Amino acid sequence: MKHAARTRTVELPSVPGDILEAVGNGSYHDPHGVLGQHLVDAPGVSDPLTVIRALRPLANRVAAVLQTGSRVELSHIGYGIWQGYSTLGVLDYTIDAAYDGVPSWIADDPYRYLPTLGELDLHLIGEGRHEQLWTVLGAHFRPHAGVLGTTTGTSFAVWAPHARAVRVVGDFNGWNGATHAMRNMGSTGVWELFVPGLGPGSNYKFQLLTQSGDWVMKADPMARYTEVPPNTASVIGETRYEWADADWLARRAATDPHNAPMSVYEMHVGSWRPGLGYRELADQLIEYLQELAYTHVEFMPLAEHPFGGSWGYQVTGYYAPTSRFGHPDDLRYLIDRLHQAGFGVLMDWVPGHFPKDDFALAKFDGQALYEHPDPRRGEQLDWGTYVFDFGQKQVRNFLVANALYWLEEFHIDGLRVDAVASMLYLDYSREEGQWEPNEHGGRENLEAISLLQEVTATSYKRNPGTILIAEESTSWGGVTAPTSGGGLGFGLKWNMGWMHDSLQYMEVDPMYRSYHHNDITFSFFYAFSENFLLPISHDEVVHGKGSLVAKMPGDSWQQLANVRAYLAFMWAHPGKQLLFMGQEFGQRSEWSEERGLDWWMLDQPAHRGLFTLVGRLNRVYRENRSLWQRDNDSSGFEWLDGGAAAQNVVSFLRFDADGNPIACLFNFSGQPHTDYRVGLPFPGTWDEIVNTDATEYGGSGVGNLGAVEAVAEPWDSRPASAVLALPPLAGLWLKLRR
Repeated sequence: MKHAARTRTVELPSVPGDILEAVGNGSYHDPHGVLGQHLVDAPGVSDPLTVIRALRPLANRVAAVLQTGSRVELSHIGYGIWQGYSTLGVLDYTIDAAYDGVPSWIADDPYRYLPTLGELDLHLIGEGRHEQLWTVLGAHFRPHAGVLGTTTGTSFAVWAPHARAVRVVGDFNGWNGATHAMRNMGSTGVWELFVPGLGPGSNYKFQLLTQSGDWVMKADPMARYTEVPPNTASVIGETRYEWADADWLARRAATDPHNAPMSVYEMHVGSWRPGLGYRELADQLIEYLQELAYTHVEFMPLAEHPFGGSWGYQVTGYYAPTSRFGHPDDLRYLIDRLHQAGFGVLMDWVPGHFPKDDFALAKFDGQALYEHPDPRRGEQLDWGTYVFDFGQKQVRNFLVANALYWLEEFHIDGLRVDAVASMLYLDYSREEGQWEPNEHGGRENLEAISLLQEVTATSYKRNPGTILIAEESTSWGGVTAPTSGGGLGFGLKWNMGWMHDSLQYMEVDPMYRSYHHNDITFSFFYAFSENFLLPISHDEVVHGKGSLVAKMPGDSWQQLANVRAYLAFMWAHPGKQLLFMGQEFGQRSEWSEERGLDWWMLDQPAHRGLFTLVGRLNRVYRENRSLWQRDNDSSGFEWLDGGAAAQNVVSFLRFDADGNPIACLFNFSGQPHTDYRVGLPFPGTWDEIVNTDATEYGGSGVGNLGAVEAVAEPWDSRPASAVLALPPLAGLWLKLRR
C-alpha cells in the first residue's frame, strides 16, 4: 500500500505536555485543536504538511487510511495520542488501530469534522433568539459533510457555559467519554461534537467538568427521546413520521379559536385505561370522544418526568415526550389521528419550575444555570423545586423554543400553561424576608412577565389558529389582553374564581342555597373581563377533595341530579369549558394516577344517563352559535333573573352575532317550580333543547313536553313571557323556533 508520509524525518510542531494530558483524558476544552488533521509548516519543508493526530489509548499501532487508500503511520506522542503527517493535503480518512490479542479496529474519526453549528446559529443562541433551538442543540442523527464527502452520524451540542470540559458518554463508548470530548464553541457556552456512524437508538448523557474540578453526569436538556423511567439516559432518536393532517392545520389557521366552540376533555394518559400506549390509545380515545362530542382533548403533561406521582408537573425532559407510552412518533400518530377525526389537542406545559433531580437540569454545569442563582427567586418552596432564571437570555430561549417545539413538531393545537401565578409574583407562597422586590420595589416578577409575553406573542405569530391558556389563580389584570397593550397575551384564562364559587354553592344543601346565591351568580359580573375557560380539572378531584359527584349533597339520585344541573349551567355560562375524565359518568371514587377509571359505573343506568347528557350538552353546544360565538362579548349575555335567591333559580339569555337567543334556566332547589313565569325577548315557540331532568339522563321526567309557548305578555321588563315547569335540581335550555 502506498504511504503518504515522507521517509525522511520531519520536525513537526510539538504539543505542550499539559495539553496532551488533558486531551488524552478528555478534559480539554478544544480537543479538535489538537486531534484531527491540521495544515502546519515544518522546518525545511516548502509546502504545508497535513498533521494527523488521533486518540487511541492502549493501541500498539495506529495508522490513518486516506480516502486514496494511502496509509499514514502514526507515532505515539503521549497519553494515548498518535501523530503522523501526509504530503497529500487535507483528505477524508479513517483510523486503523491495532491492539494486543484483538483484531485491528478501523473507525472514522470525530475530530476530522467541522462544527455542525453555523455562525448564524451561534449568534442566535448568543442573543437568546433561536426560535428553533431544538434543531441545533441536543443529539441529531444527520448527514454531515467531510472534506470531500458526506457521512451520516450523530451531532451533539449542549449549552454549558460554566463547564471546563464536556464529554459525550453512552452505550456506544462503554460510558467512557475520554475519546468523545466536545469542543467549546466560544462565548456562547455551546459545546459540540459530531460522531460519525452513530445512529438512532443509542443511549447517552453528557459528562461535564465543573469549575470545582468534579465530573457530573447529566441527561441532555434538549433530548427529544429518553429511556423509560426510572432509567434516565437520553436516547438518540429520529422521526420518520409522515403527517396526514394538512387539512386540519389549514382549517385551524383560518379559525379564531377564541370565538369558536371549545369543550375540553382533560385526561391523564397513564390512568385513563392503564396499559395503553400512544398508538393503542388512538382508536379507543377517538371512539370515546365521538360518543361525547367534545371538541378538544387536553393531555396532562407529556414531557418526560421521573416520578409518575407528579402527574408530569415536575419535568426533567422538556423536549422529550415521556417514553412510558412509546416512541415520540407514536405520540405524533395519536395526535394526527385525533386531528383527522376532528378533535383538537391541548397539552399542559410547565415553565414555572423544575425538579432538583441530580441527573437533569439542576445545577447543570456545576452551578446554577437554568435556575435563578438567588434562592429567593430560584426555589419554589411549595413544591421543593427550582425556578427558571427567566431573565437569562439562553434560559428564556430554552423555554420559548420549547413552547414552539410542541406546537410545531407535534402539531399541538394549544398549550395550557401551568401555575402562571407562581411565575408572576416574587412573593408567591413566601413569607416576609423570603423574597426580594423587583427594581421598582414591587412584587411582580418582571422577567417572568416578559418571558410569558414572548411565549404568547411568538407562538401566535408562528402558529396561527393555536391557543395559549393560562392557569392563573389570582386577579392579575390583562392575562388575555394583547402584549402590545401590556397584557400577557394569552388566549384564555382558567376561571378559578368561577370554579371555587360555584362548587362551594353546589356543595351546600339545597335547603340553604338561598343564603349563598351570590356564589353561583358572582362570576357573571366579571365574565367578560378576560377570555375565560371554566375548568373542573384534576385538581378538584384529588387530595381528599373527592369526585365531582361526591361533592354534591343528598342521596345518590340527588347527587347525580345536582351534577347534571351543574354541568348544564357550566356549558351555558359564558366561556369555554373543561371537564376532567371520569366526571362525565359520575365516578364516585377520588381519582388516583395509580389505577384506571371506574368504567364499570357506565353499566349503571343512572351513571350512563349522566354520560348521555354530557354528549347531548356537547352536541347542542356545538350546533348553536349562541352558546359560544360571543363568549368574550358582553352583548352575547343578558340576565333573565339573577336575583331569584329564594327559589334557587338562575336564568339568563345567550345570543349569537345575529341576535338569536337561547334561554338557560336552572332550578338548584330540591323542589320543582310549576307554573313558573319567565320573561322572554320574543313570543313564539321555544323548543326545550336540553332538560337535564329527562328520564333518559336518569331524571324524574318533569318537563314541558319538548316546547314552551311564549305569548306577548310583558314580564320582568321583557315584551313576552311563558309559563313553564322547572324540574328539581335541573337545567333547561330553550331555543326560539324560527
